[in-house]
Amino acid sequence: MNTQQIEKPHILCVDDEADILSVAKLSLETVGGFQVSCCSSGIEAIQEIEGLAPDLVLLDVMMPTMGGPATLKSLKEMPSNANTPIVFMTARVQPAEVQAYLEMGASAVISKPFDPMELPNKVRGILEKAATQN
Repeated sequence: MNTQQIEKPHILCVDDEADILSVAKLSLETVGGFQVSCCSSGIEAIQEIEGLAPDLVLLDVMMPTMGGPATLKSLKEMPSNANTPIVFMTARVQPAEVQAYLEMGASAVISKPFDPMELPNKVRGILEKAATQN
């Protein structure tokens, strides 16, 4: 994946908080120029991801029914998503927690609350880093 070849990278945001989804979508589309799809649960993300084929997934850690770690595991088990960067967005960002997320297979961790003006730059940087690793 080369972000320079992707005219409008597609980001999938997964969070059970509608306000977070709204702010992230507005930020990524308006400030970052990304295409954004949203899911309100891990289960919905697993059901929808094949048709969406995102370039990156922003995933909440704490969600009811199926949390971020279980969702990440399920998404990574799908061959089409094995190399898709999955980024946790969470308020739980103690060093040991961040290390655990990275060991689970997350590409990065973005802390909540996030700055809507900075989120697109962080996402673009993660996409660029992933492009050099694949």
